[in-house]
Amino acid sequence: MRNSLRRWKNEKLAQKLKKVFESKSVRVIYLPDIEMVVEEVHKLIPDGATVSSGGSVTLQETGVMDLLRSGKYEFLDRDSVSEDKEKRKIMIKAFESDYYLCSANAITENGEILLLDGSGNRAAAVTFGPEKVIFVAGINKVVEDLDAGIKRIKSIAPMNAKRLNLHTPCATTGFCSDCSSEERICEMYSIIIDSRRRPWRYTIVLIGEELGL
Repeated sequence: MRNSLRRWKNEKLAQKLKKVFESKSVRVIYLPDIEMVVEEVHKLIPDGATVSSGGSVTLQETGVMDLLRSGKYEFLDRDSVSEDKEKRKIMIKAFESDYYLCSANAITENGEILLLDGSGNRAAAVTFGPEKVIFVAGINKVVEDLDAGIKRIKSIAPMNAKRLNLHTPCATTGFCSDCSSEERICEMYSIIIDSRRRPWRYTIVLIGEELGL
């Protein structure tokens, strides 16, 4: 009973988001189960397309990264090289890709997408560059408004710092202290509020499960 009620609630929330975002020319696709994600993303991206991605736990968990590396696409994979200089070249080349995939740090019920970046490569690609951008996100990323989105980001940032083995205060304490560490991963917020000037450039693939960070 509890699972069926949660599923019903998630579907109603997805319907609300779909209405709000599509009024801003942002497409929303709701998938109740993680097993549906790879097939849906494959439908969105034609074979042979040039594809790039940001770093994302969600893309890993859903199997999307395996799809991108399957040989079906020309995948600009920054993790295929080890030198920082070569990684940077790939991240800059991502601007020319047909599709860019990543997750979001928060998605609001008012129709905004929040990103928090350390170096800005994801923010730059999402806001300008690739022809199409696909966000893959779990239902846990949905929050009420921008304030709740920022609060969520600050609560999650310590876990990301810990995951990346960084020596920041939050990686030790578990709490954001708005630090001045040289390894700080919180450099810039980006907020997408509308896409009517570039209609349907953005697609949100929302999954009815808790995924990523």
